Formats: sequence, structure tokens, C-alpha cells
Amino acid sequence: MRLSGRRESNNVEDRRCVSGAAKASVGGIGGVMVIALFTLLSGGNLGDVVSNVFQSGSVSEKTLSNDGRGQREVTEEEQKLAKLSRQILAGTEEVWSRQFKKMGRKYTAPTLVLFSGSVNSACGRATAAARPFYCSADQKLYLDLSFLMNMKSEIGAGGDFACAYVIAHEVGHHVEYLLGELGRAREQMSVMNTVDANRMSVELELLADYYAGVWAHYDNKWYDSIEDGDMEETLRRAEVVGGNCLQEKTRGYSPPESFTHGIPAQRAKWFRLGLETGDMTRTTFDEI
Repeated sequence: MRLSGRRESNNVEDRRCVSGAAKASVGGIGGVMVIALFTLLSGGNLGDVVSNVFQSGSVSEKTLSNDGRGQREVTEEEQKLAKLSRQILAGTEEVWSRQFKKMGRKYTAPTLVLFSGSVNSACGRATAAARPFYCSADQKLYLDLSFLMNMKSEIGAGGDFACAYVIAHEVGHHVEYLLGELGRAREQMSVMNTVDANRMSVELELLADYYAGVWAHYDNKWYDSIEDGDMEETLRRAEVVGGNCLQEKTRGYSPPESFTHGIPAQRAKWFRLGLETGDMTRTTFDEI
């Protein structure tokens, strides 16, 4: 992905730090169970919580967490990913500000929270097992950069555009919130059984994929940001999280009815449709 010279967003809270304990380390994705949902009924986005792993690396510099609790040592790779995350967030701000203006609305950008190990959000406390997630109760995205660092090494889905997709997908949930789609889903899920609620969970995830595709459409149109191979890389990322890869690693089998993000073909379809059309008028929550 071409990002050279792109601006970085200031809507970022850096809460990365470590306590006196050593950094956490897990022996790969296979050792971590996929956990399900942050419930909409508790005031946040439903279920964008899956497994995450930590890894250590060579130390290049130190950062001070903005709560003043102490310093932590970070790798050069982590610093590069932090910069990439700020650049991608800035790109989503530009795209969605223009799209909302076309709809006669004002876009309020979310805040990206970078954390390490665990974090408190308005939707509850997320631990080392949490992958990137959006909390509508505080309108913030939460990201432990070790998740991005491990995408390539653990599940073969790395690269700048795949990382960008992760952030754009979570911003997609914020777009759902601003357009009222999360609120409508919350009302419907409150009277649904588990199976139907999980089906609506999948619909919300696929809609966030579509919005991620819309972002990619305009980002590429304005900045020529997508390079050869980026699409394949991103669809591989969607396959790993949305399909059966993680479940087969942890369970040995993968029941499709338990997928909280949709099957790979669904994710590819909706992301690609958003990427190809950039159309906010043709797709609504009810059409997914």
C-alpha cells in the first residue's frame, strides 16, 4: 500500500505501557481460544472480540504511556505500525467526512486507542485475548499492535493493506453507529434467540466489510494507494478471521453457524462490492 507522505491522524490515544511484569507471550494462535461478543445490549458494539497473541522483539526505543504509569520498550516494527495506523485513520477521516457531507450529515471521527496487554473501555475491560474492536459507548477503536505484528507470522495475513483493512473495518462499525444501524440492531437483538442474534452479528460484520471497501475505493481513487497484490492480501486476512481458520486451529473443526464475522465468500463479496462501487446509496443494513 502506498502511504508515503500521507498525514497522520491526531485522534489517537496512546496507552501502551507495561507494568513491572514481563511481556506476555503465547505459543501461537493455536493456544488461544476464539472468544465471542462484546454485547450490544451492554452499550457497545457486538462482538468483535477474537484471539490475539503477544510476541517480544528487539528493542529500539521507549514510549511513555500518556497516563504516566511508566515506560515500555517497543520494537521498530511496532513504531512503524503505529504510524501506519495513524495514517490509515486519517484516510478514513477524509473519506467518511466527504461521504457524510454528501448525505447531508456531519461525520464525527472516532478515536483510536493503542494499548498493550489490556485496556479499559466504556464497553468493559479487554485483555490480551482481544483483537481490534469498536466500542460505540465511547466511540473509540481499540488496537493492540501486537495483533497486527502477529497476523503475518501466525496466520499468514500481513502487509500494510491487510493492516489497513483491520482499522477500516472497525471504523465501519463506527459508521454503522453514526447511521443508526447499530441502534436498530440492538433493539432487534434484545428480543432474538441466540441463533438469530448471531445471524445479525454476521450481518453487522459484513456491513462493516462493505464500508471498509467503500473507504478503500475512495482512498485509492484519491491517492492511488492500492498496489498489486493488496486485494489478495486483504481477502486472505478476511478469510482468517471470518472463516474457519481460527476455529480449526482451536477446535479441530469449524461449524459455519458459529462464525461471527461471516464465511470467507461473504466477506470477500461485500468488501469487493464496496471497493468496486464506493456507493453509499445502494447498500443498507437490511440488504446484507
